[in-house]
Amino acid sequence: MSLPHHGRFDYVPITRRQDFTWPEGKRLAVYFGINLEHFSFGEGRGAQLVPKGNEPDVLNYAWRDYGNRVGAWRLIETFDALDLPATVLANSTMYDHAPELMAAHRDRGDEIAGHGRTNAERQDTMSEPEERAMIAEATEVLTRAEGRAPGGWLSPWIAESFVTPDLLAEAGYRYTLNWCMDDQPIWMRTRAGPLLSVPYPQEVNDIPSVVARTDTADTFAAMILDDFEERLAQSREQSLVMGIALHPYIVGQPYRLRALRRVLERIAGAREEVWITRAGDIAAECHGRLRDMIA
Repeated sequence: MSLPHHGRFDYVPITRRQDFTWPEGKRLAVYFGINLEHFSFGEGRGAQLVPKGNEPDVLNYAWRDYGNRVGAWRLIETFDALDLPATVLANSTMYDHAPELMAAHRDRGDEIAGHGRTNAERQDTMSEPEERAMIAEATEVLTRAEGRAPGGWLSPWIAESFVTPDLLAEAGYRYTLNWCMDDQPIWMRTRAGPLLSVPYPQEVNDIPSVVARTDTADTFAAMILDDFEERLAQSREQSLVMGIALHPYIVGQPYRLRALRRVLERIAGAREEVWITRAGDIAAECHGRLRDMIA
């Protein structure tokens, strides 16, 4: 029996890969993905603190917007204090909704990656022309604001159509964060040439942890720490990537931020043995020095 297959990459077990190292001979690359999201009022999709009621769903909408008004700024203060870089996964409508927040991340030198127009919509519900136009619109907004085209993309809700990787490559993107199938970057096939998949977490991610599984602040923090310590041990034999996905309306809540800060201090304190970087820098290494060594 032969099952349908995506054809984007082959099965190569992690135990059968060519060895490589990250800059300065480091084995573990760690990046933080900060999701900055804007939602339609009175319509569309969005994470829920409580079961969704009739529109306008003021409670859930306001809870999400807390992240842009308060939580993201507290997260910036924390990252500044620990001298940590970030990859910002930005809905393009954030530039109209919270321009000061986007400017603050620009001033920090954070990478700005594409994250659609809004998390109130999904790519897998669009026709190919609609999806192509959406990617083009979001890309143009980020390019105009930042003075450079974004190199990476994370789809809202990690939702893809059958042609999303093709459309991303055709739009000039160098890497995608949509596929969570590995602990190393993987080359994907598209009709426009190779597209790099950089690991993005669906476990060490506050949406599935806190929202879906209702984990406590301490449980989520402990999850990050255990993941970090285990990957650090595993990486002594094989170079790996660890992504940490954060949404300011979740981890920016004061009690969660306090628990998160303790873990960030541990990771920041390991910078002599760990490459603390941005997703785009990982992709640049793979496109450059490591191009022929990545599976």
